[in-house]
Amino acid sequence: MRSIPYDYSNDPNLHHLQVFDVLLREHSLTRAARILNVTQPALSKTLTYLRRYFDDPLFVRVAFRMEPTPKARQLQAPIRAILDRTASLRSEHVSFDPRTSHRTFNFCVVDAGLLKLLPPLVNRLSAEAPNVRLHVQQLEGVSLERWLESGKLDFAMGSFPLMPKGIRRQLLWVERYVSIAKRRHPRLSRKPTRRAFVAEKHVLVSIAGGHAHQTVQRMLEAAIPRENIVCQIPTFIAAAILVKHTDAITTLPLSVATVLAKDLNLQIITPPLKLPNINIFQYWHYRFHRDPANEWIRSVFKSLFCIPRADSVRIQS
Repeated sequence: MRSIPYDYSNDPNLHHLQVFDVLLREHSLTRAARILNVTQPALSKTLTYLRRYFDDPLFVRVAFRMEPTPKARQLQAPIRAILDRTASLRSEHVSFDPRTSHRTFNFCVVDAGLLKLLPPLVNRLSAEAPNVRLHVQQLEGVSLERWLESGKLDFAMGSFPLMPKGIRRQLLWVERYVSIAKRRHPRLSRKPTRRAFVAEKHVLVSIAGGHAHQTVQRMLEAAIPRENIVCQIPTFIAAAILVKHTDAITTLPLSVATVLAKDLNLQIITPPLKLPNINIFQYWHYRFHRDPANEWIRSVFKSLFCIPRADSVRIQS
């Protein structure tokens, strides 16, 4: 039999393609090295190999970013297809047993969600998957799609109406908003008038990154005089603690308000404003839709938190 007169060992391997793919998303050697868990010199060496193999610079520095060349953009789709197919083949042949797995699942959620999710979730994992671990990462809305696509996050929780196509989602529950204040507040009843409500000092929670809470935040800012907004804080828990020690009030989702009111000895108040409900989803990238481990953790969240009418998976078109 004739041997093939070509040295395939010189062709790019999956690691080379992964480096290319991450650089396309991150536009930074430093961030790409961090995501791939390699040193920056090692990543630079791989990039040098790719440049030589494709006979093109592929990425050039423009200001503080590594911008792809036209050749790199042409390679983006076929390389992405190879990586997707590889991930699909891997998931088709790798089983997942939660009873023996040592998998760590990475996800992000606003602090309000943590109060609702973590206690029942940790108890469930202790019983069914004692060696599975959770890593909750700080929410960065601008990076959310990229982190889901790369696998840095297995899934995310929250309400992101502008999440683009390619991100799958499942409705879990619907949140409505209430306000909280310290017990025996000197002026407020549990059902204050609009005039009395907006006249109080308010602590607003500001969440960046396209979360649906921003709609509620803007409505509160429009209704409450600017001089009565004493503070804006990025977390619900910090807002509640501030309310406990002052006469200010804050408005937040009912699920977190219920927990915080009990733990901090606060009272729940019905805000006299027409605030919208927000839908809470779990999100994941289509690349990991059939991954057995990802399917399992999503099923756990569905069984713990899904409302009866939220059984179907929706894909944004």
